[in-house]
Amino acid sequence: MERRDFLKISATGLAGLCLSDELNLLEAASRNAPYSVVLLGDTHYDTEPASVYHSFYNEPTEWLNKVQRAEFARNGEMWRERCPRLMKRASELITPDTKMAIQLGDLIQGDCGNPEVHKKMLTDVMYDFKKQLGGLPFVTVVGNHDIRGTGAKQAYHDMMPALMGKEIGKEISKTTFAYNIGDDAYIVIDFNDPDDAEVEKLLEEYKKCRHTFIVVHGPLLPMDTGNARWFYHGKNTPEHTEARLHFRRLFAQRKAICLAGHVHRTEFADWHGDGGRITQMTINSVWSKPELGRYELISEGPDQYGEYRKGIKTLANGKKPKDETALFAEYRPGLKAYSVSPAAGSYKMTVGRRHIYVDFYAGDSREISKRFILR
Repeated sequence: MERRDFLKISATGLAGLCLSDELNLLEAASRNAPYSVVLLGDTHYDTEPASVYHSFYNEPTEWLNKVQRAEFARNGEMWRERCPRLMKRASELITPDTKMAIQLGDLIQGDCGNPEVHKKMLTDVMYDFKKQLGGLPFVTVVGNHDIRGTGAKQAYHDMMPALMGKEIGKEISKTTFAYNIGDDAYIVIDFNDPDDAEVEKLLEEYKKCRHTFIVVHGPLLPMDTGNARWFYHGKNTPEHTEARLHFRRLFAQRKAICLAGHVHRTEFADWHGDGGRITQMTINSVWSKPELGRYELISEGPDQYGEYRKGIKTLANGKKPKDETALFAEYRPGLKAYSVSPAAGSYKMTVGRRHIYVDFYAGDSREISKRFILR
């Protein structure tokens, strides 16, 4: 119902409607009042010295050990000063209509080598972020780092569903779950271990909702990076390809809005196909270098989709990226908009009666760096 129509009916005393109709209209208008959500991407929470959380670290593979220890150093440096500034700016985005904060996975670095230390790392960051964000309900989706390390996956599954249940106000037992904000559905999906039956169940349970938001760490659409297959059901096997196409169709027909992370970039994609539409924002809060506090494009336009990775000669393991030309060619014709920036920061999503948009604040910028219109 348009705002002017609702006001007109209200002014005339809702003539011709019974009391229950009047109450239903008032309740619906209240449920669908504009609201906002603060968004954070990968945060890779960590601290210096590395021994605080990584004294039991035990990765035996030489190249991986080197890469991950470099990540510990990166995290310690960015959480020394830049990321606290980013979090302070995120807290300042909270307004009276802000319903919650959502973090898109890789909440922590992981790699603790001990499940009890892993739990402490999760507990520390939950307490710290909740405090900084004024006690807002805080929802996080499991990322690959959140379950990485000796006993880490079991540690996460043992404690985080119960914590997320407290945040959304209902009991949950899995890392794939759903909740409402007003008449909108937020379906939170564990992309590490896709629970297809649970996703199907939740899509059916929330099928009458106004908007469907898919909250997932690895995006729904393929990523223009060296590891292009790190997306939902992205593995190049017959089973995963069948599941990918099946859920792509279901999400598109729901006109889903995907909020994702993982790629450490601020990306926007609007894909039309399968009789519907998937709009995707990837959210990045890894402020690993000072220059990432500025919004600068590295790719823009559907014709650039899949081109960035062609310039990547080798991956961290020394291997060449696989040829994924066919995969990107499959999606490119359906892209109506596409842009990529390496910038990191905080984000505020506003869900209005007519439009949905995300304002991005690079680094700790006081001004909006970029506004993305999702609907």
